[in-house]
Amino acid sequence: MKAGKIGMKNKKLLTGVFIVGLIILFGISHYTGIGYYVYPATPTEPQVVKLGHIAPLTGDVAIYGEWETQGIDLAVEEINAKGGINGRQLVVIHEDDQFDPATMTNALNKLITVDKVPAVIGEPSSTGTLALAPIAERNKVVLISDAAAAISISNAGEYIYRVFPSNALEGQKLVEISSSLNLTDGAILYINNDFGIGLAKEVNDRFVSKGGTISISEGYSPDATDFRTSLTKIKEKNPKAIFLLGYPKDMAMILKQARELGINSQFLAPDTFNDPQILEQAGSAAEGVIFVYPSNGDPAKWQQFSDKIKNKYGNTTDVNIITAMAYDTTNVLAAAMKNGFTGSEIKTGLDQIKDYPGVTGNITFDKNGDVVSRLMAVGIVKDGKFEEYK
Repeated sequence: MKAGKIGMKNKKLLTGVFIVGLIILFGISHYTGIGYYVYPATPTEPQVVKLGHIAPLTGDVAIYGEWETQGIDLAVEEINAKGGINGRQLVVIHEDDQFDPATMTNALNKLITVDKVPAVIGEPSSTGTLALAPIAERNKVVLISDAAAAISISNAGEYIYRVFPSNALEGQKLVEISSSLNLTDGAILYINNDFGIGLAKEVNDRFVSKGGTISISEGYSPDATDFRTSLTKIKEKNPKAIFLLGYPKDMAMILKQARELGINSQFLAPDTFNDPQILEQAGSAAEGVIFVYPSNGDPAKWQQFSDKIKNKYGNTTDVNIITAMAYDTTNVLAAAMKNGFTGSEIKTGLDQIKDYPGVTGNITFDKNGDVVSRLMAVGIVKDGKFEEYK
């Protein structure tokens, strides 16, 4: 009897061990009352590499964030369809900075400490880029902008890059145009931030070096809405040329108020003028304004890119240089990440890139992280439309 009981216990023990073994082998199980249901083992998650994107996605300048997001997401879709980067799928985390400095820095700190990204695309504004640069530099995270133009970004840090040309090129082109039109006396009206201050200095220095005279230079607050005081001062000087260096919303208001005051000088503006809302808000007051902007690059490539954007987002989508720059920025980062996925490895990869064939032209970075050899195009408002200036 005792022997039988012992044998039965051993048999039960072996049966239990067998069941436990099956549970371990096949995954977590659950006793249903009828038998054991074995949950399938959790599949291994595919490896990914994350990038951050910081831009205004809401607010007055949300259109810039929207344009960037479209270009970035199209690039990510294409990169992943081709197998990703070294076998990893690319994921971009979009953060809305609401065009607010505190929100910008909070977004970057979150991307670095929580999401552990090695690189961030953004911020589109020069002021935002310069605010984020010290944080990125301190953490050895690559910060690359597709739209920031301030000259001071060139010295913002070793981990700071941009595919958009520096204001130095814009200032040079604006002065070349004024010289070609024999406009030897001018005035400057600029937005009082990193973008405007740097560009105003560049225009002033180059204009004077060409033999011209700047009779007055007036700055205005980024949140200003009434520019009549500055415009009245400028009108008294009666300059042949007015360099209007601001953002779309304020430039549109300035033009309307200038025309109301009877100012008929030739206005010249930077790439920020190349925005549909200028035409909508300024109306006929924008007529005749000459502006510069980065060239769209090879026409065939541009058309192909334009077709892809419209196919993805709809035929009424505005395909512009910011969307294309964001697309190129994402692709050039992906190319650099073939060198490795840490911030320092991505930096090395960017430094090694030579003549990357982007939609907006070939991309090579100099020792300051600035893109080299960008061509500048010239436009004019004619009959209420943007046209090529000839």
